[in-house]
Amino acid sequence: MSDTAISVNNLGKMYRITHQQSGYRTMREELVNLMKRPFQRGESNARSEAFWALKDISFEVKVGEVLGIIGRNGAGKSTLLKILSRITQPTEGYAEVFGRVGSLLEVGTGFHPELTGRENIFLNGAILGMTRADIRRNFDEIVAFAEVEKFIDTPVKRYSSGMYMRLAFSVAAHLEPEVLVIDEVLAVGDAKFQDKCIGKMGAVAQSGRTVLFVSHNMAAVQQLCKTGILLENGQIAYAGKTPEVISRYMASNANAAQSNAIATRKDRTGAGHLRFVRIEFCDADGNTIGRVLSGQDVHIRFHYVSDTLLDTADVNVAFNVYNPMGLILTNLNSKDVAKTAMPIGESGYFECHWSRFNLRSGVYTCALICEVNGVIEDWLQSAFQIHVDDGNYHGTGSLIDRGQGDILVAYDWDSQVTNREMA
Repeated sequence: MSDTAISVNNLGKMYRITHQQSGYRTMREELVNLMKRPFQRGESNARSEAFWALKDISFEVKVGEVLGIIGRNGAGKSTLLKILSRITQPTEGYAEVFGRVGSLLEVGTGFHPELTGRENIFLNGAILGMTRADIRRNFDEIVAFAEVEKFIDTPVKRYSSGMYMRLAFSVAAHLEPEVLVIDEVLAVGDAKFQDKCIGKMGAVAQSGRTVLFVSHNMAAVQQLCKTGILLENGQIAYAGKTPEVISRYMASNANAAQSNAIATRKDRTGAGHLRFVRIEFCDADGNTIGRVLSGQDVHIRFHYVSDTLLDTADVNVAFNVYNPMGLILTNLNSKDVAKTAMPIGESGYFECHWSRFNLRSGVYTCALICEVNGVIEDWLQSAFQIHVDDGNYHGTGSLIDRGQGDILVAYDWDSQVTNREMA
C-alpha cells in the first residue's frame, strides 16, 4: 500500500478576467446597444485577460503528515484547497487525493441554514460519505465538542457565527476523513475554542490521518506542522521544514511592507469606501521619525481617503503587532479605549498614541484594519513595519539586552532586611 496521501503535479488554475472598456452607460445607451447586438457579429467592448491563480504547482504529502500552507492574501492558498477538495477543476496538471476528504474551507461549508444543527450533522456527514451508523456513533462527541447542546434542534440560521463555525469544524474533524483540509477557520473562534481546534487537529494527525492546514497564525502552523509550503503569486516560493518556511514568509512580508506603498496595495480586503494611503510615525513633538526608540512616546498616524462623509461614525481602527517569527505580541484598537465616535472626511488620519514604547530593538510587522458602523472597510495583512532601536527605556542610561525577549515591562526592585543578627 502506498504511503502517499496527496500527489500534485504541474497544477495550474487560470481565470479569465473581463474588463469593460466603455465604462458605465446610461439606460438609453444600453437599449440602443441591445438592439444593435444581433448585427454586431461577435464585436464587443469587453477586453479579457488571463489570470493564473496557480501555476506549476507540484508536491507530495505522505499519509499522517500535517502540511502547513502559508502565504499572503491572494497567493493561491484557497484555490489550491478547492482543487484538492474537488470543488473546482484545474486548468492544467492534476492532483490525486487517496482517501475520503473532509473539507472546511469556510464557515458552515455544506450546511443548510433552514435545517437544525442535528439535521445538518447528518446532512454534512452524508456529503462526506459517512453512513448513518457512523454519524450516530460520533454524534454525541460532535455536539459536545461544538458546545451547542442547547441549540442542537434550532435552525442554524439563528446561530451566531461562532456557533456556526464550531459545529462546522466539529463535523469535519469527527467524521473520520482520511484527509482533512482546513482553510483559516481559526480566525472566527475565540481563544478557548482555537486551542480546542489545534488540539483536535493534532489528535487527527496522531491517529494517522493527513491534514492540510492554511492559516495566517504562524504560532499554530509551527505548533501543528512539521513541514510547510510558502505560496507567492500562485507558485511555490519555498517548501521545507516549518521554521524555515515561516522565516521565508516573514522575510517576504517585511520586504513587501517596506517596498509597497500602502495606497497601491492590491492584497487588501474590505468594502473600500475608506482606504488607508499612508502611515506616519511621529515623536512627542509631532516631528516625523523613521525609527522608534524603546521608551519613546510615539504617535502613529494612519492617513486615509474616503468617499463617505460622516459627522460621527462608529469607527474601530486596530493593528496587530507581530514579532519576526509571526507571533502576535499585542493588539491596539480604538474600541478597547472607548475612542470609537469619530468623524470621517474625504481625507484625514486616525492617530494612536503609544506612550513609552515597550518593544525591544528589532523589526515588527503589523496588520491593519478599519471598521466603520460594523462594516470592514479596509484590511491589510503585513500593512507596515515598526523599526525599533535600543533606547533608555528604564531611564537609567542602560540599554536593553535584545536576547531577553520582545516585550519591555515597567518595573522596579526593592529589598527588606528581616533579620540583622549575624551568625
